[in-house]
Amino acid sequence: MRLTLIALTLASLATLSLLPHGAAFSQEAPAAEEEESSSGTAGEGPAPAAAAPVARSGSKDCPPGIGCVTRRPLPRYVSLKGAEARARRGPASDHRVDWIYQRQGLPLKVTAEYENWRRVEDSEGAGGWMHFALLSNNRSAMIMAEMADIYDAPGGHGSLTARAQQRAVVRLLECQPDWCRISAEGIRGWVKKSDIWGVEPGEVFE
Repeated sequence: MRLTLIALTLASLATLSLLPHGAAFSQEAPAAEEEESSSGTAGEGPAPAAAAPVARSGSKDCPPGIGCVTRRPLPRYVSLKGAEARARRGPASDHRVDWIYQRQGLPLKVTAEYENWRRVEDSEGAGGWMHFALLSNNRSAMIMAEMADIYDAPGGHGSLTARAQQRAVVRLLECQPDWCRISAEGIRGWVKKSDIWGVEPGEVFE
């Protein structure tokens, strides 16, 4: 039996691009973001405004584990809506850009909210603040195992139908306590939840 290999694409190799301090950023900002400073470069121009206060989950205004803006759970997982987005040091468009994400569908974890901004983390714990319009509620996951086996049924009792390489990004369709059903490159099947990043250990959804 010939197995399909879900490989790491060239686009996902550039998932994270560190923007050095003072480096010019000549690409046009995504339409969903607010206008850049007049200098046209990241890390230059007027000093960024002081970080805005963030109402934290568990304060008197927010129940524990609930976002103060959306009233949705924190943390929670989302995905990158477009092919590129900037993560900033604070929740405003005049804060310095620390990271540029270049992988549509990349899973991200929302850890805080402030007005129209969400603080997100990637699978390595890096991240920053993004405008909510750059994020999608569609669920995805990143393969963390060196090679993840994909079965046609959960529990590892079904037939092995494909394998996915480490850091490949897949769509999440549903999750059971220990297994998740995924889709990628026309393949659908079940992987161990421990082999992916983008879902909480005990999270179950359809």
